[in-house]
This record gives sequence, structure tokens and C-alpha cells, in this order.
Amino acid sequence: MGHRYHLLPSRLRKAVMEEIGKVSNPVWKFFASVKLTIVFLVLLAIFSVAGTMIPQKEGAMEFVQRLNPTTFNLMDFFGLFDLYHAGWFRFLIAMLVLNLVVCSLERFPSAWKRVKARPSVERTKPFEELPDTLLISTERGYQEALGNCLNLFKKRFSAFRSEETEYGTFFLAEKGRFSPLGVYIVHLSVLVILIGALAGSFFGFEGFVKIPEGETVDSIMVRGGNQSLSPGFEIRCDKFTVEFYENGSPKEYKSEVTFLSGGKEIEKRDILVNHPATFKGITFYQSTYEKVAGKELRIKLRKGLDEDLETIDAEIGKKMELPGKEGFFQILDVRHMGTVPAALVSVEIQGAEPTRFWIFEDFEHIKSRLPAQMINSPKFDPAAFKPYTFLLLGVQERYATGLQANQDPGVPVVWAGFILIILGFIVTFFTSHQTIRMFVENKGKKTVIRVTGSASRNRPALDRDIQRLAEDIRSLFAA
Repeated sequence: MGHRYHLLPSRLRKAVMEEIGKVSNPVWKFFASVKLTIVFLVLLAIFSVAGTMIPQKEGAMEFVQRLNPTTFNLMDFFGLFDLYHAGWFRFLIAMLVLNLVVCSLERFPSAWKRVKARPSVERTKPFEELPDTLLISTERGYQEALGNCLNLFKKRFSAFRSEETEYGTFFLAEKGRFSPLGVYIVHLSVLVILIGALAGSFFGFEGFVKIPEGETVDSIMVRGGNQSLSPGFEIRCDKFTVEFYENGSPKEYKSEVTFLSGGKEIEKRDILVNHPATFKGITFYQSTYEKVAGKELRIKLRKGLDEDLETIDAEIGKKMELPGKEGFFQILDVRHMGTVPAALVSVEIQGAEPTRFWIFEDFEHIKSRLPAQMINSPKFDPAAFKPYTFLLLGVQERYATGLQANQDPGVPVVWAGFILIILGFIVTFFTSHQTIRMFVENKGKKTVIRVTGSASRNRPALDRDIQRLAEDIRSLFAA
């Protein structure tokens, strides 16, 4: 065998070695299996259904509370609460990609050979035993009949080949030569979709941003972690509106936002539920809203415990003089401690460290609900700066919008994959490789025309086309 092998041409030896290498390589043989493709697809389908049924990420909180610790630890270990970002799920997709690539490489050369193959024009066997409907006999001369048939063939087919022999002329037209490649377009589309899914899984993110009315943020809190990222632009909530049903449940809420770059307004958009806005590749969805403290509040100053001095309308960050003119105070922050509004006060006098403490709305009423450590701490004493007592009378309320922010660079790739898969299905199921043959035979005093053809699929459609071609030829010589 070895001696005879070296007598083969070099190109043929190379092809033989490639085939032997594929057969002898167990890894290649394993990934070239169509059965393996089916196994991967079934597993992906099962896990995708599981990912739909098991609440994911933040939506899993209520579901998790109903699980016992063992079940929770097991599901958390396998990443079932964030299944589509689990390492093993990504690995499964990557294995399916590899399997499809190897399967395609294994079978594509033979399909490409069929596409490149050019059937012989001069063949008499396809014209044997034809029905009478596909045989046309005329008393016209051979050259005249040949010219008429040639003109008709040109009208029907933009490209064809012909070959003249001593006993007649053969014609051959082909349709759908590339139809065998339809299945590989489907393979490619699945690969593109899977690659798009992996790109979104690795390089995309899901986050959340809360923006009080009138304020601007320049970072997004990433879900599933404590880190934030900068999108490269700012978002300002100009206005938030909400409409309620008669029972008090929200009917519709809308955020009017402005996207800015370097402090310059770029675009204004309205974001509603099911009406997101996309800016620089990041899509923002209306998710939640809440009431938060505004920038204005009302404070009463007392001297001691019972002598009212004045009521002041204060603003966060604005310095105001103390009644005794011994220094200044300002509100540094306003927030809700649970449901109770609270303000951080800073009192400054020259030559001393600022005194900072929190004051609460209706402090006397909520004392009973606060821990003793808070009540006794100077940080929560409204009279921490003697001789004044600060009382919080009210805080301006405003809405803060909660926007879900998603970026998935794989989405355009996935859409391209879906377009490809539609094209592949059209090529695979609605086209076929057809060969239409015509033979104009010189019988001396008469001329005989025969038509026939072959198709890789949908033979009835080809039969109808051949029958119409025969009828058109017959009508040429009807006179």
C-alpha cells in the first residue's frame, strides 16, 4: 500500500492524507457528529425553559425565601438564579458553536463540489422514454426549427449552454445551482446567533439608575454587584409625572429626561413603560419610581427647649446666619430614615470644628421607636449646639425615577443571524437545483424536439415548467 501510495499525484496524496487525518482524529470525529448537535440543542432548550421558569436575578428574591438552605445553596452553586450568565451555560453554547463549525467543515466540501459540478450538455439518456407530451415533431427544416427553439430558450433562461452535434443540438439550462448551500446558510445563521448571545453575555450589562427630578447622574449601578460604571454621558431627569387609577394604583408614569455630554444637552426623550429610549448603545426602560426628599425644607429654631426664635425656609447647601450672629448653619443632606424625613445640620463658628447632627420631623413622636443608642448619641440630638434646638417642620417632596439600563452589543449580531436564518430557510425549502434540457434533432425531412429535466426536490413544479415549455414549442409550429 505504501509503495502504491507514493505513485499517486501530490494533490491526490494530500487529499487522502486529510481524509485519513479526519477519520483517525477522535476529537474531530466527536465534534463532527450530528447526534452531538441534537444533544446540545436539547440541553440548551431544557436549560432555557428552566431559566424562564426560575426567577432570575433580583426577581428571584421572593422565590428564594421559599427555598430551604440546601436547595438554595445547590441552585446558587449552579448559577440557576442568573442562568444565562453562568459559566457552564456559556461553555455549552461555545461547545455547540464548535460542533456546528466542525460539522460544516466536514460536509461543506462535498456540497461545494455539487455546486461547482457542470453537468454534461450532450447526453441522450435523459431523452429516452419520454411521454408524447414532451415530444414535438415538425415538418419545418432543421435550421428554421433550431432558430425558433433557440429564441424561445433565450427568452426563458438568461443563461444556458448548448452543444451542436452531427445529429442535432443539445441545450441545458440550470436553476438553483446554489440551493445545496441553503443548509449551510442556516448553520451560519445559528452560529451568528450563538456568537451574538455570547457577545451579549460577556460584554453587555444590566444596570439601574435612580434620578431625582431636576438632578443629573453620570454613573449606572450594575446589577449583580456593588460596582458602578460610567456610560460616558450624563442623564438628567427634567420631570416625572404619574397618573393613578381611582383605587390608587399607578396607571401610567413617564420620565422626561435629557442626555448630556460634557454638560452640553444632546437629546431630550420621554421614557414610559414599554417605550424605552436608547442613547449611545444603552437602552433605558422605565422601571420604578419613588418619592424622595427635595432640596427645600422648613426649620424652627428654639432657644433652650421652649423659646421659639424663628421659622426658616432653608435650602440644601445654603449657609444661613444663626439668630445670635455667632456663626452659620447649613443643611448638608436630606433623606428618609425609613418613612421619616431627616436632615443633616452643620453649625460652624469661627475657630471651632463644625458641629454636625441629624434632626427628624416630629422627633418627639418617633422617640419611642428609636434605639436608645440613637437617642443618647450627640449625632441625633437636635440640641447638640447650645443654646439652640433645631426642629424639622417639613421637607419638600419630589419624585425620583428608577430606570433600568441595558447594553447588549450582541443584539445587532443576533438580528443579523435571524435574517440569515430566514434566507437559509428560503433557499433550503423553496429552491431546488433544476436542470432543463432540450434536444433539437435533425431527422432529415422533419425535425424532432424533446424536452426534459431533473430536480433535487419539488419535482411536480419542474414537471409543470417543462410541460409549459413543450406547449410553447408546439405552438411555434402549430401552423
